[in-house]
Amino acid sequence: MAKKIDKELGKKELGKLKNEANAFKEFISRGNVVDMAVGVIAGGAFGKIVTSLVNDMLMPLIGVLLGGLNFSDLSFKISDATIAYGNFIQSIIDFLIISLCVFTMVRLFDKLKKHEKEEAEVEEKKSDEAILLEEIRDLLKAKK
Repeated sequence: MAKKIDKELGKKELGKLKNEANAFKEFISRGNVVDMAVGVIAGGAFGKIVTSLVNDMLMPLIGVLLGGLNFSDLSFKISDATIAYGNFIQSIIDFLIISLCVFTMVRLFDKLKKHEKEEAEVEEKKSDEAILLEEIRDLLKAKK
């Protein structure tokens, strides 16, 4: 009896697994997943560029402006633990720059979409002649 119950449970679990596999296959085959993957890869590369910009260009300039301060050396010790708050400051600057770039790109895409939408609306508007002809047609239909 226990073997029979185990077989039934095994079949149910196998059926669930097949359903999940089919759902995953459907999800992967959508175009959005590929777009998302490209975005993640490009975002990772972009993050490296921004990190290099901050660490290799901006922070040294900020350090010079602050009297030769090197942010990566900023830290303090508590017993055996070293708190490297300079690296934290650099990470915050990385985040702010990436956020600014993403914000700028989203605003640009929104403007482009708005412009395309306005162009489509202009094309959809009917001329005065077309409106007049439709009114005449409707009047003629009403008289019949």
